[in-house]
Amino acid sequence: MKTICVFCAANEVEEKYVKDAEILGLLMVKNGYNLVWGGSNKGLMKVMADTVQNAEGKIIGVTMEFLKDHRRMNADEMTIAKDLPERKKLLLNKANAIVLLVGGIGSLDEVAEMLEFKKHNLHNKPIVALNTDNFYGGLKTQFLRMKKDGFLTKELDELIYFADSPKDALNYINNALQP
Repeated sequence: MKTICVFCAANEVEEKYVKDAEILGLLMVKNGYNLVWGGSNKGLMKVMADTVQNAEGKIIGVTMEFLKDHRRMNADEMTIAKDLPERKKLLLNKANAIVLLVGGIGSLDEVAEMLEFKKHNLHNKPIVALNTDNFYGGLKTQFLRMKKDGFLTKELDELIYFADSPKDALNYINNALQP
């Protein structure tokens, strides 16, 4: 079973972000991927789960004890982690690739840990930031500055790919996972 872990907001967001999440979810299922996500049934997390499930893909949630009341009850699989470090470890272990959609501090925290692990060769899974409406333009600029000033030991494109569209994100993942 091929899976993509999607980090995104549990908040209600603008339609432009919802649309790209829906397109990504449909493309995931069309390309044979199931969803691994934070397990929430709210906001953009709900949109992703709805889209994948309605397209007949499987949804695999990993929530935490203190958030379990907001979990999606009809997920194909739901794990309740004791804390955030355990949750992030489980999300990484269950995924073949990672996509960062628009989100807040939690999404940044999750992807930052995945990038740190990748920097230290603890995994080599593709990580993609879906840069809808240049949402992550500032983050990309910061990473380029980190590289320029000697704080990243790998090239940026070895760590993360900034995709301009859901199709671009899936193409990158499919190419990266080729045997």
